Amino acid sequence: MSSLYYALGVIIFFAAILASIGLHELGHMIPAKAYGGKVTQYFIGFGPTVWSTQRGETEYGVKAIPLGGYVKIVGMLPPGAEQLADEVTYDQDGNRVTKIRKSNTGMFTQLISDARAAEWETITPADEGRLFYKMAWWKKVAVMAGGPSVNIAIAFFIFWGVFGLYGNPQDRVVDSGQPVISSVSDCVIPVKENRVTCTDDDPVSPAAAAGLEPGDVITSFNGVAVTSWEQMRELIRGNADGEAHLEWERDGVAMSGDTNTTVELRPDSEEDQTLREVGFLGVTPTTHLVTGGPLYTFVQMGYTAEQTVEALVHLPQRVWGVAKAIVGVQERDPESPVSIVGGSRLAGETVSLENFPVEEKAVFLLLLIAGFNFFIGAFNFIPLLPLDGGHIASALWEAVRRGVARLRGRPDPGFVDAAKLLPVAYVMASAMLVMSLVLIVGDLVVPLHLVTS
Repeated sequence: MSSLYYALGVIIFFAAILASIGLHELGHMIPAKAYGGKVTQYFIGFGPTVWSTQRGETEYGVKAIPLGGYVKIVGMLPPGAEQLADEVTYDQDGNRVTKIRKSNTGMFTQLISDARAAEWETITPADEGRLFYKMAWWKKVAVMAGGPSVNIAIAFFIFWGVFGLYGNPQDRVVDSGQPVISSVSDCVIPVKENRVTCTDDDPVSPAAAAGLEPGDVITSFNGVAVTSWEQMRELIRGNADGEAHLEWERDGVAMSGDTNTTVELRPDSEEDQTLREVGFLGVTPTTHLVTGGPLYTFVQMGYTAEQTVEALVHLPQRVWGVAKAIVGVQERDPESPVSIVGGSRLAGETVSLENFPVEEKAVFLLLLIAGFNFFIGAFNFIPLLPLDGGHIASALWEAVRRGVARLRGRPDPGFVDAAKLLPVAYVMASAMLVMSLVLIVGDLVVPLHLVTS
């Protein structure tokens, strides 16, 4: 049965990501058509076509490799001198009659020329007013930003739903009122050792020695009535290596015990991780998840954006770490990025876990899907071709230089020629392909697993 649940988790995640890809491409196609552009293809996936259907001037379909998608908008690249001089010649039926292609020197020059030629092979005189490069700059921005904006919107609504109905698993606050114990440490583990399992050499924690248990309500510490966890925390930390008399209630029954708090290095607070020698008892308070609406979600996504930017900056380095883990040079970092394959595996493990509440499984899956969508959206906003952000940057630069020309009374400089940036696009596409392959292989050979403890 667990294998069936695993497969169910993989299918749910994979279907959700494919749906997100489809919606991403709709985010490009809908405004492109609304602004008069001609969209000839809308496909989910790459490679050989599995299925397609023609609806009007657009072919819709699915391709064999479900790792992305695309829409074909006519006229993304403006014509070069060779198209204007030699190739854009039509007869009365709209058929091209001249096919003289100029020879180019240099690999990238030839690639640019070939890209322009391929772009203009299917363009007819009827398409002249519908070419993408001729759109107003703000329309081009809207078309190219539409795709990643859809992913960000998907992430927002999923986060909002989870935070509003369930709470934010990354944002817990201590319950108000008298401190109720959530857990009791069995032993004292030095904070610098970064482990959770006790060894025979670890001393018994003062709380365990006093007989405290989860669910106990602390009422007094060394004769001082306790009314909040913050007060309790300060009393413990200030007691240092001294005697402690504790009073508590368990199921309505008053109880008491004596122990000695130990001196341990502990952080000042969650915000300030500076280690100081303070008194240590070995209890944690009960907490609850923080819930919130749209504004809270927006703020939390701001924190997520900061983490995403940091992740993007270090992405090549972390992918290199995955490559070294594949060949056995080092262990794979638990914080390393994963591909859609790795995300599917984590989703499968989550759904197949036993003794894990269904509600928490659903929350994990939703947050996993939201996280992938947020990353996809942010990644596509990088201002480099072939990403959407590269086209956005080109359109914005076009607006700037045309505006400057008007202010200075100079001739209109015309459209930005995105084809000149194709060398950057080829390098970027190659890097993306290599990183994707490394992550996919890594997720198959040295996969990350769900941590439940």
